Amino acid sequence: MSDTEYLTRAEAVLAAVERTVDDANDGDHDIDLERNGSVLTLTFENGSKIIVNLQPPMKEVWIAAKAGGFHYRFIDGEWRDTRTGTEFFSALTEYATQQAGLPITFSTP
Repeated sequence: MSDTEYLTRAEAVLAAVERTVDDANDGDHDIDLERNGSVLTLTFENGSKIIVNLQPPMKEVWIAAKAGGFHYRFIDGEWRDTRTGTEFFSALTEYATQQAGLPITFSTP
């Protein structure tokens, strides 16, 4: 994947996360969202955080959550965990739901 293709796909991930948090905040959620360059920080009501950031040199998207740190590469049309193969948005849904204490569903842009 070229650098340009990586950035296009990875930025779409960040935009999808931002959109989902905005939509969730219109409902029952109260999630603080801060973007600093290619880093998104989601802060939940209980003070816990999830950080999603881009790693252009490795062409990866990373998640840091209470559950741990996870690296994702674009494989066969999806962002997949480099160790388990878990899809990015389903994993983020699980981590965010655990930390928020309410269901929140992230999906592919």
